[in-house]
Amino acid sequence: MNTPLKLMLAVTGAAVVCAVLAVRFVTASPASDAPATRTEKPALAVTTARLRTATLPHRLTAHGNVMAWQEASIGSESNGLRLTEVRVHVGDQVRRGQVLATFAADTVEAELAQRRAEVAQAAAALAEAAGNAQRARALQDSGAMSTQQIQQSLMAERAAQARLDAARAVERSQALRLTQTRVLAPDDGIVSARTATVGAVVPAGQELFRLIRGGRLEWRAEVSAADLARLQAGQTARVTLASGEAVEGRVRIVAPSVDTATRNGIAYVDLPRHAAARAGTYARGEFHLGSSAASTLPRAAVQMRDGLHHVMRVDAAERVTLTRVRVGRQSGDELEILEGLSASDRVVASGGAFLGDRDRVRVVAPPTATAPVRAQ
Repeated sequence: MNTPLKLMLAVTGAAVVCAVLAVRFVTASPASDAPATRTEKPALAVTTARLRTATLPHRLTAHGNVMAWQEASIGSESNGLRLTEVRVHVGDQVRRGQVLATFAADTVEAELAQRRAEVAQAAAALAEAAGNAQRARALQDSGAMSTQQIQQSLMAERAAQARLDAARAVERSQALRLTQTRVLAPDDGIVSARTATVGAVVPAGQELFRLIRGGRLEWRAEVSAADLARLQAGQTARVTLASGEAVEGRVRIVAPSVDTATRNGIAYVDLPRHAAARAGTYARGEFHLGSSAASTLPRAAVQMRDGLHHVMRVDAAERVTLTRVRVGRQSGDELEILEGLSASDRVVASGGAFLGDRDRVRVVAPPTATAPVRAQ
């Protein structure tokens, strides 16, 4: 085939293609001028919830230290004695009158023996003086003794009695010092500190042990002055210890004054004995102040946006509107709504965080729990 014939066929084919495209354009043009109608799809399928009435407890949250109810400081009453034995350690439970430590008693016992000998000498001197005084009284009317001699005999008897009394007092003092060579527990409790060391010579008054009386601990909750008036003796408090375990205590007393620096007062809460409770640890807790009715929503229906609480309110056209609410108490999954909604308003029960203002949703019924199918 020669070149002019090929060129003619190519031009003819191009003309046919252009004609077909022109026919298609003319045919489709009227339809393209018609307005497009599209149906908006829902952004999410949601379930809704309304305000409901529930009974919620009134709670007051506070923080504070766990401390000993009372601590007893046990010190040395003897001066200059050497510790020979220490029988208890930190954490030991002790009973009233139990021996905690002992001092060397050799010198004290020797001095006590000396004082007893002095008492015996004073008693012998008194016996002699009493005999002389008795004879003087017998001869008083006979004139055999002068009045001066009689008075001297009587005064000698009284002086001998005084010396005996003084010797006995010194003996009792030395006997008391002997008993002080044993350090006794003043009450039942738990040893919380020990500074006693075997071999040490300690002065009188130096602390040897510290005792938590009765093993009793208390939670000293710091409460603002405004909330302090809401507390009273006998109310219960749930205290979460440093270990995460919770115990239930009871308010023993509320402080009559507040700290001028912090404007907080102290509520003293008695705690039960618990292995995780330690004096000096920090704890948080809640005081139970009764309960009352409240309008609530599920906690999942409320979101935090820009530091404020909001819900997604659903209108009749199934569009959501971002609505700000004011919340109050919370108990479990129930959150109290104070302002922002009426009883007839519907809100998105969950998943509101995935929606924007004025989004369209599809409201569906909440799923119902189905009984499990038993295996045959």
